[in-house]
Amino acid sequence: MNFSKIARSTTAGMIAGAVSLVALASAATADTVRLRFHTFYGTEIDPIADKFKDAVKEASDGSLRIQYFRGGELVASDQFADAVSKGTLDIVHGHGGYWSGQVDIGNIEAGLPGAWTSVEEAKSIFESEEVNKLLTEAYEEAGTVFLGKGYGHNYDLLTKEPVSSLEDLKTRKIRATSNVAKVLDYFDIPTVYLPAQELYISMSTGVIDGAIYGGPVEYEQLKLHETANHYTYLNMLMPGWTETFLANPAKWEKLSDEHKAILETAIAQFAEDIHNWLAEGNENVAEGTFEYASLPEADSKELTVAAQSVWQEEAARSPRNKAFIDALIANAKAQGRLQ
Repeated sequence: MNFSKIARSTTAGMIAGAVSLVALASAATADTVRLRFHTFYGTEIDPIADKFKDAVKEASDGSLRIQYFRGGELVASDQFADAVSKGTLDIVHGHGGYWSGQVDIGNIEAGLPGAWTSVEEAKSIFESEEVNKLLTEAYEEAGTVFLGKGYGHNYDLLTKEPVSSLEDLKTRKIRATSNVAKVLDYFDIPTVYLPAQELYISMSTGVIDGAIYGGPVEYEQLKLHETANHYTYLNMLMPGWTETFLANPAKWEKLSDEHKAILETAIAQFAEDIHNWLAEGNENVAEGTFEYASLPEADSKELTVAAQSVWQEEAARSPRNKAFIDALIANAKAQGRLQ
């Protein structure tokens, strides 16, 4: 028996088998769709992100994978719309205010003062056929695909001294973003803008007397409860912000209908999980950390009235913005916040 010939034959067979396995593995890898997904959140939502990635992988039997990037890792958050339109990113999770200079409707859909006062109300607005169409058209013109919304949570006032009415704030300096500052100016309430990292020292040294920044959990994370502990529900905007998911058109069109459905379902759950995480965080702030109060209903309604100048500024930017503002006005009237 020619053992050399047998050995050569066996070796050749093993090599052929190995080559076949490599070819199969390469084919499987080639068939796997990988999407670059960028959020504006950091490591704080990693468990939610892991659940999201696993859900996409499992629902697609591994044929669809998410390459997940946290805030600032690849692209600055205010560049998301541009990056996803150019294909630098495949899907982004951001906030309309980041790209309001690029998308006319951005500030409105992010959340204007007085626009809605509950998550249910916000959802009813965004899920309406009229508003959904406005969003879809706006983001299509910006070279992106609108995939859906996410909802933040509390966005209220923290002060050193208790607040029983808007009148109380006329002698206090409040940190606020530009749109909220315009509303407070209507009541002659002095405001200043400061970034989050400056709030602790500013509050503790008396540079400001209060801040409108977020909910109890955000104030606790910034340790602001060490400087002020009076939390006042304004009933001006809840959720205080909304979140937006956008996709690159070319990448989205290449996906199968099955993959699109999987992503839409997983993204909706991802958004809901973030909202629930925010809600639980606010609910679980230790008792005694803050003393809670609410503005009188009449004052809260006045905030919506005062916000009309801000709304009309946005409405003047485009016919589409006006249509969105008209929808907000109709809703506010239906809710009894406007006459």
